[in-house]
Amino acid sequence: MRPDNRAPKPDAPVFEGAERLQKVLAAAGVGSRRACEDLIFRRRVTVDGRVAKLGDKVDPATAVIHVDGERLQVDVRLVYVAMNKPRGVVTSMADDKGRNELAEFIGNRVEQRVYHVGRLDADSEGLLLLTNDGTLAHKLMHPSYEVLKTYLAEVVGPIPRNLGKRLLAGVELEDGPVKVDSFKVVDTLGKTAQVELSLHEGRKHIVRRLMDEVGHPVTRLVRTSIGPIRLGELRTGRIRRLTNAEVAALFHAVGD
Repeated sequence: MRPDNRAPKPDAPVFEGAERLQKVLAAAGVGSRRACEDLIFRRRVTVDGRVAKLGDKVDPATAVIHVDGERLQVDVRLVYVAMNKPRGVVTSMADDKGRNELAEFIGNRVEQRVYHVGRLDADSEGLLLLTNDGTLAHKLMHPSYEVLKTYLAEVVGPIPRNLGKRLLAGVELEDGPVKVDSFKVVDTLGKTAQVELSLHEGRKHIVRRLMDEVGHPVTRLVRTSIGPIRLGELRTGRIRRLTNAEVAALFHAVGD
């Protein structure tokens, strides 16, 4: 009988400081260790693209873990925060002109140093994401990933019936064309209208410039969602940590 010279299939690499996979999953809020062991046994967990097995150890700082195809963030050093930015606050952690800034609202409620994902101008308000996950932040801001942002805007009315079609078809601005992904009139009151529009553009003051171009200047602008994350009932000036499910949804939105 000829000897089997085939090399054995390698196990998952073990790194210094690695921990049992079920412990890492449980710490990330997936469930109890017993429940996480069951997920691994049922081949519902992958690590770095490989189906995990009981006994695997992983480094939470570097492992890319998916459960049922959804990316799970297990690095406890990374934080993800939603904020309802008030009007008049500058999207900056340190403003050299002495204006109100984000750091005044975050204070010591977040131990890690975080950075804003994209911007809202000082006169705009609403949802702002903050994180120290630079890779995800870059993807959320880059137009190629087409992450939708939704805004509620008060504009000068009245709104003509064909405005939605015009915005969906595209409007030429000085730095190139822009079109919305959706548009609807929410309410009208005299010469003022409230409209909702979604777009994946990230150019500076894009909503204000767009509505100016079509003859309906914005008098108030509130961002209500970024991808799957919604402003909801978060009060002005408050922050909250994103849930594990919300973080997973952000990864899904950028294809991770």
